[in-house]
Amino acid sequence: MKIGVVGVCASGKSTLIKQLTAAGFDARHIAQEHSYVPTMWRKITDPDILIYLHASFATTLQRRNSAWLLEDWQEQIRRLQNAIENADLTIETDALDPRQVFSQVVVFLNSFDSQSAE
Repeated sequence: MKIGVVGVCASGKSTLIKQLTAAGFDARHIAQEHSYVPTMWRKITDPDILIYLHASFATTLQRRNSAWLLEDWQEQIRRLQNAIENADLTIETDALDPRQVFSQVVVFLNSFDSQSAE
């Protein structure tokens, strides 16, 4: 099962992908937030499962320790819109640590795998 992960910068994508890969899942980063092609996530990876990680602008500022602008974050949300609408799982990561995000994803993947086996 191919898993695609999308989200704004500093939402936790890289950390989640490392955790999923270490656990034996085929997880891939899709840099949809940087693409002008709305369906790039599908054209490049065409995942079986698409996961969208969301982080608020304030949270991204804390995690990145940078001075990017609200307009930059809003543009990434705009570029992610098609992926957001097609995501199988959306997780708001603001109040979660990486372990909690990973746990939610694994629970979802296990339930998804069980459903597809039926």
